[in-house]
Amino acid sequence: MRRRRPARSSVASSAGSRNLPWICDQHKHLSQPWTAALTRGMRLPHFSGALLLSLLIAQTCILVFLVSRQTPSSPAGAGSKEHVHVLVLSSWRSGSSFVGQLFSQHPDVFYLMEPAWHVWNALSQGSAPMLHMAVRDLVRSVFLCDMDVFDAYLPWRRNISDLFQWAVSRALCSPPVCNAFARRSISSEEVCKSLCATRPFSLARESCSSYSHVVLKEVRFFNLQVLYPLLSDPALNLRIVHLVRDPRAVLRSREQAAKALARDNGIVLGTNGTWVEADPRLRVVNEVCRSHVRIAEAALHKPPPFLKGRYRLVRYEDLARDPLTEIRELYAFTGLNLTRRLQAWIHNITHGSGPGTRHEAFKTSSRDALSVSQAWRHSLPFAKIQQVQKLCAGALQLLGYRPVHSELEQRDLSLDLLLPRGMDSFKWASSTDAEPGS
Repeated sequence: MRRRRPARSSVASSAGSRNLPWICDQHKHLSQPWTAALTRGMRLPHFSGALLLSLLIAQTCILVFLVSRQTPSSPAGAGSKEHVHVLVLSSWRSGSSFVGQLFSQHPDVFYLMEPAWHVWNALSQGSAPMLHMAVRDLVRSVFLCDMDVFDAYLPWRRNISDLFQWAVSRALCSPPVCNAFARRSISSEEVCKSLCATRPFSLARESCSSYSHVVLKEVRFFNLQVLYPLLSDPALNLRIVHLVRDPRAVLRSREQAAKALARDNGIVLGTNGTWVEADPRLRVVNEVCRSHVRIAEAALHKPPPFLKGRYRLVRYEDLARDPLTEIRELYAFTGLNLTRRLQAWIHNITHGSGPGTRHEAFKTSSRDALSVSQAWRHSLPFAKIQQVQKLCAGALQLLGYRPVHSELEQRDLSLDLLLPRGMDSFKWASSTDAEPGS
């Protein structure tokens, strides 16, 4: 097997004072084994302490001079006042593809769906915590429209279609990438695939640089702390949209897409590359629940100052019940306006017939959103619901989902299982406590 080239660091391509905190953070995370190996591998000359101090001062002065000479002609995305960066943070089968489309179809948004898929695809023998830093580095680079970060994960000769789920991005189906759709049009994945697949990959940078908002949807972060360097990075104006869904509904949706999730399940469980399709103990669902608790607790319970005004928790069920109201608030949080064309599209896509078919599991199609959110109550056996409620008790309580205590309650759709929103009313469940059955 041909060995892949190491990922190009986004730090090297983004000079200036805005990157100093990021560089410090990257240096802080260098592991001791690597440092020792580098030290053994090279023979360093001996300098006096005074000379070393002089060299350090000179280097600092040069850096300060270069930073002071920096002009507004920096790459697009480098100015926090001019660009807004949005990370839709969620987990598999939580309605994140739908929320991603709410942003993708907006005329002011450059959107990519799960660019970190490429990291997990290339490094599938790793675990989620091990890959956090590589994923974060890629996300930061894409936010700044530095697409060279994909050099390690894509073929050297590549087209737009080499990006994961590229055709769901309206921006990659519109000028300057492709003329399939105007910027203010609603794009179609099927049409885009037929007309735009062979467009040069280099146009992705040009397209990204021409939008005021860069939005990425990711399911590969399992705590909020790993994102703190991005939230405090002056090169970014980052907003976190944390999308959650009832764990019982998540389980039902995961069962429809079990084969497609097998590799990712293995990475979540740290199986060293072994795929996991059958998971009778629901270990992946358990880890997803615990990660949502960790993220919500970090954001809502004594958050760091740099997180103020940058985090919003969204429940899929609230979107399903009152789409336009919720989406207006979501757009306001991210600095976008709801256009008439988008309003009509959102109404149509959330008022279809039925919950959708199994083959549409990874597509955003017209469905009855309320029916989708309640489908688990008809299809899951009560014994499995009890298992999920036991494993995810903390998440249910924290996020506002009422447990059911019998099959009769499960089937009774007049019984509302969505508690009123208002996180202060929930008792904080500690993510460090051992979950039942763990």
